[in-house]
Amino acid sequence: MSTITHPIHTPESDALVQRIADASGGNVLPASVAGTEAATFALMRRGVEKLLVAVSQSTKLLDAFSHVSAQPLTENRSLLKLCPLTHDNAAALRRHLPWLCPVTFGMAKSFGAGDRLGLATPGHIQAIRPSPFRAVLAQQSIREMSRTDRSAVEVIDDAMWGAFQVGFRAGFGADADHLKIPEDIDTCVEAGYTMYTVDPGDHVDTAADTDSDSQLSEKYAALPWNVLQTSPRDCQRGYVDKPVELVVGADTVTLAVTNVDLLRAAVKYGGAVAHVATLYAHLLDRLPVGTFDFEVSVDETDSPTTPVEHFYIASELKRLGVTWTSLAPRFPGRFEKGVDFIGDLNEFRSALAQHAAIARQLGPYKISLHSGSDKFSIYPIIAELVGDLVHVKTAGTSYLEALRTLAATDAGLFREILDFSRERYPQDRATYHVSADISAAADPARLADAELPQTLDDFHTRQICHVTYGSVLSVNGSDGKPRFRDRLLGRLRKHEERYTHLLENHFRKHVAPFC
Repeated sequence: MSTITHPIHTPESDALVQRIADASGGNVLPASVAGTEAATFALMRRGVEKLLVAVSQSTKLLDAFSHVSAQPLTENRSLLKLCPLTHDNAAALRRHLPWLCPVTFGMAKSFGAGDRLGLATPGHIQAIRPSPFRAVLAQQSIREMSRTDRSAVEVIDDAMWGAFQVGFRAGFGADADHLKIPEDIDTCVEAGYTMYTVDPGDHVDTAADTDSDSQLSEKYAALPWNVLQTSPRDCQRGYVDKPVELVVGADTVTLAVTNVDLLRAAVKYGGAVAHVATLYAHLLDRLPVGTFDFEVSVDETDSPTTPVEHFYIASELKRLGVTWTSLAPRFPGRFEKGVDFIGDLNEFRSALAQHAAIARQLGPYKISLHSGSDKFSIYPIIAELVGDLVHVKTAGTSYLEALRTLAATDAGLFREILDFSRERYPQDRATYHVSADISAAADPARLADAELPQTLDDFHTRQICHVTYGSVLSVNGSDGKPRFRDRLLGRLRKHEERYTHLLENHFRKHVAPFC
């Protein structure tokens, strides 16, 4: 593998950028220029199209890159190729520029920036790069991939091209989010993901919160004890009447587990623990320990995870040999999509303090904040109580900034998408925790074009747009072609600088409380 031998900006590299621009007739993006002993690579823009520029004296090296055109550079006997941004070319480029390969972050403070359109990475980097966060730039759930008609490979490649464009060499993570079945793990392993977020929500029994003692006893006896590798009696012996001392700030809090507490925690989360252990074992069959980050997510449930339940989950996973870097509990309050935290901040603070203490004592591992988009009121609390052991996960807020860009550049298309989103909201909201009311949302018909971008600040409009992205991107018109997708992406590519600027400003508000 070649090593990088010259920096981005030198008189020689600047002269090379100009020679490439003259030869190709395009606009070379200077931050992308990267050289090795054998070749120089850059990204260029020609209209709204982007192309990879590969320059080398070695035709064998360049043979790995498919191209749309090639021409000699007579002054140094090199060949210049202009190459489309395909997966094969992305894979070939990663072989020469290893900093474009996804990496693991372990216990480092990290920030996940989901990108449903594949165009947001430059803006994410501009916001995250000056912060103490490590950036997870390729982050997508299987559900989101399905709804956006993107593959696991495309998600990583789009993030890679964005990192290459702005010369981001600090390394980025790739999160296969909300995995539920072994087959989805296999898909993401093959694509090269470095973080695996397992979602056992389908195996969480929230009825345990209100079950009677007899119901709890019956369900407890029926847990998958063979997978849990223990017995009902041994499990009780491990927790009941064995107080745990937690250091919460300057205080010591005693976590006492009664028999009913244990039954309730085990019935609620025992099946989930078994499922996580099964998926972890499946992942270990495909990747060596230490080559991936592993996250456990129990946040998408109807009721909060109590400190006793968190202690049970972490203790059982540890006993079963599962190693994880972050865990996402379900906190009290409402973590709805695209809007700020809804709930009692004091209650959240109290719960978070105990969750953070458990994570330090049984790990340490990071506390992961899911549905983290726009939760501005709780960021300072998390920064104070959790410190560096935090992972923040965002997703749909970048799509909303894309719509804001559209509202400012093509009011007609934005109105079309917003009207369609309002029509689809009653169906699309079914799989999300949201409370937006169409009748309370801003009525675009009453607004002038110049007022449209501000509709994305409205609570109800934000959620309506947030959860209908899949329908917007997948619906076809009467001609069988995408009704909105191509026009939306075309506008964003044409106004890339505006979109990047909006993303940078928006995400700096996310990362600032942690700096």
